[in-house]
Amino acid sequence: MSAQIDPFHAIGVSVLAHELKAQGRSIIHMEFGQPSTPAPKAAIAAAHHVLDTDPMGYWESSALTQRLARHYRDTYGVEVDPRQIIMTCGASAALVLALAASFEPGARIAMARPGYVAYRNTVKALHMEPVEIAAGHNERFQITAAALEAVEPAPAGVIVASPANPTGTILPPEELKAIAEVCRRRNIRIVSDEIYHGLSYVGPTHSMLEFEPTALIVNSFSKYYSMAPWRLGWLVAPKADLSRCRAFVGNLFLTAPSLAQHAALAAMDATEELEANVAVYRANRALLLAALPQLGLKEIAPPDGAFYVWADVGHLTSDSLAFCKQLLRDTGVATAPGVDFDPVEGKHFVRFSFAVSTPEVEEAIRRMTPWFAEAARRAAEPA
Repeated sequence: MSAQIDPFHAIGVSVLAHELKAQGRSIIHMEFGQPSTPAPKAAIAAAHHVLDTDPMGYWESSALTQRLARHYRDTYGVEVDPRQIIMTCGASAALVLALAASFEPGARIAMARPGYVAYRNTVKALHMEPVEIAAGHNERFQITAAALEAVEPAPAGVIVASPANPTGTILPPEELKAIAEVCRRRNIRIVSDEIYHGLSYVGPTHSMLEFEPTALIVNSFSKYYSMAPWRLGWLVAPKADLSRCRAFVGNLFLTAPSLAQHAALAAMDATEELEANVAVYRANRALLLAALPQLGLKEIAPPDGAFYVWADVGHLTSDSLAFCKQLLRDTGVATAPGVDFDPVEGKHFVRFSFAVSTPEVEEAIRRMTPWFAEAARRAAEPA
């Protein structure tokens, strides 16, 4: 029997946004976590050179895996054998690989709720059981060691994300350490999604590898490196699982895109350009944090990293999907409905992505200000 998974509703919002754009409407895309900036100039130049000189083929770049291993040493102080780094077709494929190679059908996999929609649905698609742990303001919308300790029976695995999607919250190192200790004691395998590393506004992010060397690490060039369309990610697999992971990736995905690997190697040293992108996101974040309370959105998650604001709109609606579609139709601002990330409480939440340009954020605020004022007025009217 095929698995039943839920749709990704933000994609439907985006389809509507593109339909409206085709009708001549001005649309601001804040529904996806997709950088509006292009790949670094050096990456694009490297790609042009390779297209002109190399026929390419099925291939994994040893130069890139060695460079990534150096990144783990320099950034986190951990030693990773380059052979442990498996290049994939984006972080989505790395997540599928980590789960499929590490757990049996029927395995119970814990995760925070709210959390990235694909965690729950990928687990379901692989005939495993998602165990969603409710996380609210008191937990900073993040999974905790205490909550994981309380799950009975112990799950086979847990997906940890820091910075998290949809909230942007970051787990401090002491909590990562505590989670690792609980998982060792309870024999829980850790899958750590670190795709938003490099995008922090409150200090450095820590890899789970600093606390648990057998964790499976998912990452990608899509976010910090601004290369989402290049579809290149990676999995850091423990040495004990490496042959199994490579057998899975070879059969399921063959290899990652050759052109993207050449470009990514150049992107890794484009630090000045990449940090300039982060500066834009930081400015956009500040604009939204100042504006949203004026729109009546005072209950938001702390956006420590990534490029999202998770906002409570429960005083205005109990149907976040319909709310996002109406906001889009009326203002041209596309946002993501909370039901994607939290099937229980998400009907009261909306996610704003600030990975767009600063002028777009300013224009979105200008358009939304009267719209939210009118929505609040209607909500205050007697039934």
